[in-house]
Amino acid sequence: MKILITGYKGMLGSDLVEELKNENYHDLILTDVEELDITNLGQVKEFLNKEKPEAIINVAAYTDVDGCETNRDLAYNVNSIGPKNLAIIADEINAKLLHISTDYVFSGDNSKPYSEDDKTGPNSYYGETKLQAELFIKKYAKNYFIIRTAWLYGFNGKNFVKTMLELSKNNDQITVVNDQHGSPTFTKDLAIAICELIKTDKYGIYHLTNGDNCTWYEFAKKIFELANVTIDIVPVTTEEYPTPAKRPQYSVLSNEKWKRAEFEPLRSYIDALNSYMGLELNK
Repeated sequence: MKILITGYKGMLGSDLVEELKNENYHDLILTDVEELDITNLGQVKEFLNKEKPEAIINVAAYTDVDGCETNRDLAYNVNSIGPKNLAIIADEINAKLLHISTDYVFSGDNSKPYSEDDKTGPNSYYGETKLQAELFIKKYAKNYFIIRTAWLYGFNGKNFVKTMLELSKNNDQITVVNDQHGSPTFTKDLAIAICELIKTDKYGIYHLTNGDNCTWYEFAKKIFELANVTIDIVPVTTEEYPTPAKRPQYSVLSNEKWKRAEFEPLRSYIDALNSYMGLELNK
């Protein structure tokens, strides 16, 4: 299959490239902002008409959640207009479009895992731009997959695991929020699942994360346990650790639809973290 990947240098993008190359039968078109500015409709139209991909995987995004609050034009252009442009032209050339979305499209007021049909209600500008992208894609594309995922970490890029390990080098004590719940997700596991989905015509919105859930504090405890690092972790509330963008307090995503579609569920976040840490610490 001829597959165009946007944002291929990022944390998820680089894992996707690796997994697709391992399959040995895809023709990959790899783009980042230097090769393709997805916010420019004319450029998207010209590039896609020239390359004629059968599938487009959009991993390009402005993911600085706090930065989105102040850099609103940039956030809207990259996170909303970019996917809209891809949807319009993908439909014109009859290509599948797979887009990565987020748990931040929800308010976080639930106490049970969110299903794909639950009411959205982002409380950050990042979440608003990602939700708008979903609405554009549903409006302009017929053959689309939208994957909502959460709490990503991987080898190529900044993430919570690396931040915790770095902080432990110069601190005896750190504070970590203990009232936000989610499912940490290893980008390598997500990439493998995307590779399976893109081969099908099971279109629609899917929630996809590693199994089980925790708070950031519990996640940090597990990271240090696996790294054999002794450090004092102090649990704090969201109110005690204010940020420019409001985070959802509960954004666990139900993966039941993924299972009903007869796809392999992702392993538990603890098993995934164990694999990641084994490789990260032995680099």
